[in-house]
Amino acid sequence: MSRPRSAQVTLPDLLSPGLRLVFVGINPSLYSVAQGHYFARPGNRFWPCLSVSRLGAEARAALDVQHLEPRHDRALLACGIGFTDVVKRATAKASELAAAELKAGAGRLKMKLARYKPGVACFHGVTGYRFVQAAMTDEERPVTLGVQPVTLGTTRIFVLPNPSGANAHFTREEQVLWYNRLAAYLSVG
Repeated sequence: MSRPRSAQVTLPDLLSPGLRLVFVGINPSLYSVAQGHYFARPGNRFWPCLSVSRLGAEARAALDVQHLEPRHDRALLACGIGFTDVVKRATAKASELAAAELKAGAGRLKMKLARYKPGVACFHGVTGYRFVQAAMTDEERPVTLGVQPVTLGTTRIFVLPNPSGANAHFTREEQVLWYNRLAAYLSVG
């Protein structure tokens, strides 16, 4: 007997109070939801780039693995790293999300961050962060990669390039450099 497929199937938030870092995606891909793990698509550069970065070194040591993989997403909670999304609805492409959906998701994300109070919320991609920024303030500011000039309560904001394989603007090496910059930011904050 097959199980009826729910329209609300998604990845769970991997959050707990006091995390030092929460990675925030725009929304989960259908592939990642089918696999049950964040950034699971083989062409996504998140896990390979995190694995070779300074940011991933502590997690690799704690988990006693040479390479971090999607199956490690839940285990990273014990390393102070969590995961969530602006919008929880899975799609084939983030461009399938409506602006109203992103705006509502940004409001829900703001409440999650206020509840769990991570040290840093790290957004993958300028696009997803723009909707959160708009939900936080009425003024429009240019969004650049790196540290943002605003906080969500006590949570500092950092924006990285989107690790999607479709993001041809950044090489794997540049993606690793951004994870290294985030590691440096976490170590001084």
